[in-house]
Amino acid sequence: MPRPSVPLISIDALVTAALELVDEAGDFSLPKLAKRIGVSQSSIYNHVSGRDEILELMRGRIISQAPYELHEGQDWESTLRAIIRSYRDAFARHPRLAPLMVLQTVQDPQVLALYENLALALGEAGFQGQDVVSAISTIDSFALGFALDLAAPEVVWAPPAVGFPTLTQALAHSGPPDKRGDAAFDFGLEILVAGLRSRLRQSVA
Repeated sequence: MPRPSVPLISIDALVTAALELVDEAGDFSLPKLAKRIGVSQSSIYNHVSGRDEILELMRGRIISQAPYELHEGQDWESTLRAIIRSYRDAFARHPRLAPLMVLQTVQDPQVLALYENLALALGEAGFQGQDVVSAISTIDSFALGFALDLAAPEVVWAPPAVGFPTLTQALAHSGPPDKRGDAAFDFGLEILVAGLRSRLRQSVA
C-alpha cells in the first residue's frame, strides 16, 4: 500500500488537539490525543518525544498568540505592564492549561524570550541578584492567577442575606460581572508595579 502523500498528523495538529482536550477536561493523555486525531498512539512519537514536549509546545503556542510590543527607550514600568498583560491574556484564552504549566519546567524558546525581556527590564530598573528571580516569580504568579480569575463564574461570591454585611456592601460596588476581572487586574497590576518601585527605593536607601 503506497504511503499517503500528506502526513496523517503534524505537530501543529497535535498541539491544537491537545489544547482542545485541556479546554474541555483540564488535562490530556496520549491515548486520548491519538483518538482525537484518529491515529495510533505510537505514531505520535514520530513527531514528539512525549507528553512533556507537547505541554511545552502548547505553552509556546499560546504565548505566540498574545504578542506584546516593546519600544526603544521605553521605561521599565511600561515594559513590565506590556509583558504581564500579554502573559495574562495568553493563558486567559486557555485557563485550564495554567495549572499544568506550573508543574512543567519552562523550555520553549518563545516563552524563555518573554522571561528574558522581563529580566532585562528588571535589570535596567536596578534590580540585582535574587531580587530579579523573586520579581519574576511574583509576576508569574500574578499573571497566571488573573488568567484563572477571568475564567471564574459571573458570580464569584454569593453570601447569604444575613451574616456578611461588609462583604455584601463591597460586592454592591463590584460593577458589571464581565468587567470585574479586568478592573481587578488593572488594580493589582498598579499595586505590583508600585511595590517593585518601592522595593527599588528601599534597596538604594
